[in-house]
Amino acid sequence: MDIQVEHTVYNDLNYNDKGRFNSFWHQIDAALALKPKTIMEVGTGNGFVKFVLKKNNVAVSTIDIDPKLEPDILASVLSIPVGDNAFDVALCCQVLEHLPYENFVPALTEIRRVVSGHLILSLPDMHRAYRFNMQLPILGEIKFLWTLPRLKSQEWTFNGEHYWNISNKNYSVGRIRSDIEKAGFKIEKEFCVFEMSWHRFFILKKK
Repeated sequence: MDIQVEHTVYNDLNYNDKGRFNSFWHQIDAALALKPKTIMEVGTGNGFVKFVLKKNNVAVSTIDIDPKLEPDILASVLSIPVGDNAFDVALCCQVLEHLPYENFVPALTEIRRVVSGHLILSLPDMHRAYRFNMQLPILGEIKFLWTLPRLKSQEWTFNGEHYWNISNKNYSVGRIRSDIEKAGFKIEKEFCVFEMSWHRFFILKKK
């Protein structure tokens, strides 16, 4: 597997924008709601999620293929050198699109092997979504995403980082859900981040 993202990108403010920090918040919120003692984070990133989880007394081990990111486990998600059920929960956010799609189910299957409970997964979704946010008397804040289907799915070719994205041609959200089930997970919850609508989250439970 080739390293696609230079390690310095994760410290760049263009990468760490407001929307991404909202996505980090959802990762942390979803993880803490499961009350795990141990978490495996696939993809080291900038270390923010691990930092906050550790402050909440969760033991976090990161796995990555880039030694410059100094992961706890230097390995591919396709072959994780730990025993079965080694972690309570796994976090794998904005990572698997960096692998050819034929590796999607094998990667999920390997993650399933090393967790005893849940996987928090997020993937890029190129659907069109519009944000509505209103503050009304008595009712308070009302916000929602409105998705507008495309008449024709857009083609996608490898751009040096992403091999595929949800909602591009041949990668419908229905196909993703089916393959998640095929890998041995049940979808408990699914949502897109309001502030960064192209981050689609799946809260998955090991079958």
